[in-house]
Amino acid sequence: MIVMKFGGTSVATPENILKVKDIVQSKKGATAVIVSAFSGCTNALEELAELSLKGEFKEALIKLKDRHVVAIQTLISIENQSVSLSFVNQQCNWLEDLCNGVYMLQELSDRSRAKFLGLGEILSSFIITETFKEYFPKVTRLDSRKLIVTDDNYLKAKVNFSLTNRRIRENIDMEDKDICYVLPGFISSTVNDISSTLGRGGSDYTAAIIANAVRADKLEIWSDVNGMLNASPKLVKHAKSIEALSYQEAFELSHFGAKVLYPPSILPVLKRNIPLILKNTFDPSAEGTLISEKSTVNKGDAIKGISSLNDIALLIIAGVGMVGVRGISRRIFESLEQAGINVILITQSSSEHSVCIGVAEDDQMIAIQTINNEFENEIGAGVVNPVEIDNELSIIAIVGDEMKERVGVSGRAFSALGKNGINIRAIAQGSSERNISIVVDTKDVKKAINVLHERFFGDSTKTVHLFIAGIGNVGHEFMQIVKEQQSLLKEELNISLKVVGIVNSKQMLVTEEGISLDNYKEALKTDGQAATINDFVDAMAAMNLRNAVFIDNTASEVVSAVYQNVLNSSISVVACNKIAISTDYSAYEELKALAKLKNSHFRYETCVGAALPVISTIQDLLTSGDHVKQIDAVLSGSLNFIFNNYDGTASFASVVRQAKEEGYTEPNPLIDLSGKDVMRKIIILGREVGSRLEMDKIQNNAILPAECLAAPSVDELFASLERNEAHFKSIYDAAKAKGCKLKYVASFSKNGSSVGVQEIPSDHPFFNLDGKDNIVSINSDRYPEQPLVIKGAGAGAQVTASGVFSDIMRIFNN
Repeated sequence: MIVMKFGGTSVATPENILKVKDIVQSKKGATAVIVSAFSGCTNALEELAELSLKGEFKEALIKLKDRHVVAIQTLISIENQSVSLSFVNQQCNWLEDLCNGVYMLQELSDRSRAKFLGLGEILSSFIITETFKEYFPKVTRLDSRKLIVTDDNYLKAKVNFSLTNRRIRENIDMEDKDICYVLPGFISSTVNDISSTLGRGGSDYTAAIIANAVRADKLEIWSDVNGMLNASPKLVKHAKSIEALSYQEAFELSHFGAKVLYPPSILPVLKRNIPLILKNTFDPSAEGTLISEKSTVNKGDAIKGISSLNDIALLIIAGVGMVGVRGISRRIFESLEQAGINVILITQSSSEHSVCIGVAEDDQMIAIQTINNEFENEIGAGVVNPVEIDNELSIIAIVGDEMKERVGVSGRAFSALGKNGINIRAIAQGSSERNISIVVDTKDVKKAINVLHERFFGDSTKTVHLFIAGIGNVGHEFMQIVKEQQSLLKEELNISLKVVGIVNSKQMLVTEEGISLDNYKEALKTDGQAATINDFVDAMAAMNLRNAVFIDNTASEVVSAVYQNVLNSSISVVACNKIAISTDYSAYEELKALAKLKNSHFRYETCVGAALPVISTIQDLLTSGDHVKQIDAVLSGSLNFIFNNYDGTASFASVVRQAKEEGYTEPNPLIDLSGKDVMRKIIILGREVGSRLEMDKIQNNAILPAECLAAPSVDELFASLERNEAHFKSIYDAAKAKGCKLKYVASFSKNGSSVGVQEIPSDHPFFNLDGKDNIVSINSDRYPEQPLVIKGAGAGAQVTASGVFSDIMRIFNN
C-alpha cells in the first residue's frame, strides 16, 4: 500500500484537487490518501473561534460555508452534489451551535478550540472523497478521529500507538489492491471520543501514523516544492532540492525550521524503515527528496542542508557555586520539564561555571521564574547568579551525516560568518556530529544562511553587494567596468557583482533586487529619495547583506567621515578618497584597527597612484621582512601633465584648465596646485611603512604665489593664475636653461618629508616621465642602491576606477 498526504496549496483550489486526483490515479495498488483542510481554512477557523467570543462570527461562518459549496459545485457533477451539500450544511449548523455556545459561556477552552480547528479537514476529506467516487472504482472515507487515539492534550495530543495501530488495521483492508481510502489529517480523539488535534503540521504526522500501522511500501508527502531544499527559498535564492536524506538528517532539518516536513512524522516511518518521499503536486515528474535509513544519493557531501529557527531566547545560569556540584543540570532540566518548558538547545562551559539554554521566546519569562525559584537559596547566598536573558535570537542548524568524517567543517562555518561580521552567540554540537547549531542575532539570520550556503554549496554564485557613493567621472567609469566585467566574473570566478545602492550629494537609491547599470542615473532621479550620506549608511546597515562593500568615488570630507560607521556594520570600505587616511594619525589608526576588529576590509590603493600597485607593493615588502628607507615619487598625474605640457607658449592657467577639463585634476585644481593632494599621498605612504607622519611635519615648497593660494573660488583661481603668468614663466625658463624639466616631487625618509617643484636633470629617472604618469622610487634594505621603481598612469577617471575595481577583486576573489 502507498500512503499519500496532500496539503497546503495542493488542496487550495478545485483545479489543484483535480491534480491530486490525477496523481492518485497514476498509482498502482491500494492507496491511503490523507488530506489537510483546504488552504487557509485552518486560519479561518482560528479566527472564527476568536470571533465567537464576541458574538461576531456570522459573516465569517457564511464565507467558510460558501467556499466549500463552490468547491462542491466545481468538482462534483450536479446529480451527485446533494450528499456533499447536505454534509456541509450539517457541519456548518453544528459549527454555528458551537460558536453560540462559546459566546454564551464566554469560554474558549483548548477542548472547544480543537473542535473548531478540526472541521476544515472533516469538510475537505468528505468533498474529496465524493469527487474521487466519480473517477475511482472503490473509494472509502475514514474518519481519523475513530482511528487515532490520543491523550487529553487537545491541541497537541500525544498518540497512543497501541490502540491506534489496532484500530487502523481493523478498518483498513490491506489485501484489497483496488481500494482508495481518504482520511482527514490533523484530527484525532481521546480514549473518551473527545476531539483532539496533532498540532500544526499534524497532517504529515497522520500520514506517517497510517503508514506505520499498515506497513506501507512508502509514504509520499506532496506539497508545492520539489522536496526538501538545502536552505529556505525565502532566504536563499539559489536553494536547491536535496536528492536524498537519512531519517536523522531530515529530522534535524525539519526540527530547526525546514517547514516542508513536520518533525514528529519521521519517527513512525523510521521504526518500520518505510521510505518517505517529498514530492511536488505541481511538478509530479520531479524527483523530490527520498528520506530513508541511509542517504545513498549525493554520497560524499558533508553538508546536506541549512535551516533556521527564530524567536529563541538564551538563558544563562552561572555562578561559582555550580562548579563541581552534582545535580545542577538535573535540577535545571527537571524544573523546566515540570513547568512544561521545551529546551531547544544546551551548551555548557567545561569549567561548569555556566550553562546556556535555548528556549522559545514565548516561554522565557516562565523559564526565568522557574529556574530562579529552583535556585532561590543559592542565589540568596550569592553562589549562583540570577538567570540572565538574551533574546531576539535564532538558531541556524548545519546538518549532514558525513560531517563527522570531515575535518574543519565547523572552522569553515565560523570563519565564513566571522568574515561577514556575524557574531556567534552560542554553539552546540552533539556527539553524533550530525548537527552544528549556531545561535546568532535574528537580524543576521538571512545574511548568515546565505554566507553558509555560499561556503558549503560552492556551485552557487557568490554575490557581492556594492554600495556606491559618487557617480561622477570616476563613479561613471566604475559602473562601466562593473557592467563590462559582470559576465566574465560569473563564468570564470563565480562572482556576481550587484549594485544595490547609489548616492550623490542629494539623493539615494537602494534596492536589494539590484540597480540596472544601463540607466542608473535616470533611476536615481526618478526612483531615488532625498537623503544624506548618513541616511545611506543607515540604509546599508538595515539591509544587512553579506559580502557588502561601500565604495567611495568622491573627494568629499563628509563622505569620508562615515567610514567608521560603515566598518562598524561589518561592511568593507574601498576608497579613492584620501581624506580619512591622511588626517590625524589617530583616525587612520582607528579605521585600520576597526576593520580588523570587524573582520572587514579597508582598501585604498587608488589614493596613491590611481591603479598603480604602490600601497600593495609596500605592504608586500614589509610582510616579507624588508624595511623601507626612502621614497621619492611624482605622485600627481595632474601636476605631471601640467608641467609636461607647459612650455611658456600657452599660459600656465590655460594648461591647468585643460588638465581640469580632461579630468586629471580635482574639481578645484587648487587642491592639486597647492601641493595638499601630494602631501596627503606622501602621508599615506609614510604611514604604510610605519611612520606616524602628520601634515604639519611635511615641508611644502609651494609653487603658487600667495595670491593664488588664497583664491576663494575656481574662477578666481584661474584669474589669479593668469595675473601671475610671469612667475610661472620664470620658473620654467630657469629650469630649461639648465637642461632640466620641472617635476613636482614628494620625498619621505626618516630624516624628513617634503613636497615641491624640483628641477630634474636629464640623467634622473624622473626626467622622461611623460603625460600624466606617476613614478615611485623605493629604497629599502633589499633595494639599497638600485631602487624598486613603479611607473605608469597615475591620474584619470578610468584608471582610478579600474584601481577601485581591483581592490574589490582583491577582497572577494580569494
